[in-house]
Amino acid sequence: MKIAVIGTGYVGLVSGVCFSDFGHDVVCVDKDPAKIAKLEAGEVPIYEPGLEDLMAKNVEAGRLSFTLDLASAIDGAEAVFIAVGTPTRRGDGHADLTFVMAVAEEIALAAKNYTVIVTKSTVPVGTNRKVKQVVHKANPDLDFDVASNPEFLREGAAIDDFMRPDRVVVGVQTDRAGEVMNNVYRPLFLRDFPVVITDLESAEMIKYAANAFLATKITFINEIAALCERTGADIKQVSKGMGLDGRIGNKFLHAGPGYGGSCFPKDTRALARMGQEHAVPMQITEAVIKVNDEVKRRMVDKLLDLCDGSFNGKVIAVLGVTFKPNTDDMRDAPALTIIPALVGGGAKVRVTDPQGRHEGEALLPSVNWVEDAYKAARNADLVVILTEWNEFRGLDLKRMAKHMATPRMADLRNIYSNKDAKRAGFDAYISIGRAPLEPSKSGDA
Repeated sequence: MKIAVIGTGYVGLVSGVCFSDFGHDVVCVDKDPAKIAKLEAGEVPIYEPGLEDLMAKNVEAGRLSFTLDLASAIDGAEAVFIAVGTPTRRGDGHADLTFVMAVAEEIALAAKNYTVIVTKSTVPVGTNRKVKQVVHKANPDLDFDVASNPEFLREGAAIDDFMRPDRVVVGVQTDRAGEVMNNVYRPLFLRDFPVVITDLESAEMIKYAANAFLATKITFINEIAALCERTGADIKQVSKGMGLDGRIGNKFLHAGPGYGGSCFPKDTRALARMGQEHAVPMQITEAVIKVNDEVKRRMVDKLLDLCDGSFNGKVIAVLGVTFKPNTDDMRDAPALTIIPALVGGGAKVRVTDPQGRHEGEALLPSVNWVEDAYKAARNADLVVILTEWNEFRGLDLKRMAKHMATPRMADLRNIYSNKDAKRAGFDAYISIGRAPLEPSKSGDA
């Protein structure tokens, strides 16, 4: 079947490429001529493992193409996916639907035959009904349906998530639309991956509820980690003991410097805003947002303690700035809170990240970018592990400590241990939710 995907950002491009790998004829549309030119040249504008090769394979097979012309892209398409941005609106925390509604109107004016207009973008509950109104107003004679098909892609593992999903959620109003969407996802259905058909509002709500719950798990374990530091408990042991309970599960129970990225911050704020608008306050979600912000600031305090109460004049090496490994995404990354605090306190900050420099140079203008962790740490007063890239999981800590001015480490991802740090020659080491190795203390690590 022919599918059009409007928007070649993270969700749109991954979805379009994967749909084409299902065997569908897919046209991806964008208004940015530079982006379309890059895609036509085989260049992927985002970093996502495996995406470039999969895109090239399907372009070569003739199933995938890119264009600036929306009208030609949707001509004959049985499903048209809207995959444009829904950023947090300034002032009220709501998702900005400007791009979604503009695209809906454009589709209405260009469409000639029956099609299902599918919202892939994350949108507040009730948005798809508004899309239907916009389309009908722009073209009252158009034969169409709307559908909600939220994405659940993890950056860094998006292709696997698309091809082997926990579930596919589809919200529809008619059997006809449901049949089209079943055809879109038939390859997954035939391999027994669950396709959950719901009404429009339920599909929209599932996305927000799922992300808010996962953000809650992260924030909860970070609060427990803070308590562990005061009581002498070890958060890694606590997380393991909790996660073995099948009712809880072990995913998203890793303590760290707080969640970031394109989804959790935006979606929790939007859910909180929806609750306020409907007089049903999302008190847990509101607390999660507040605590997550506090977690990031608490990391700054931990680093300040390691620097004897002042960042001024200190050389600090930061390993990793993206919000998670295997992505170049820095949206709401903890680095954007922590590094400016270091620089603002007078520190000289060196940064290394396998993929973060492209976005990071503009977002973090006052740091010095270097090629690897050892160059970053040379003559430094402190090393901070901020993102758990594989490159930072097997560091030669002895080599690193040997060339530091003062061998101290803040491991904000709990990769190493007091024993590792002490054996390597570090005289101070802190992590999250575990007892520190402090230079003023003696005894076993």
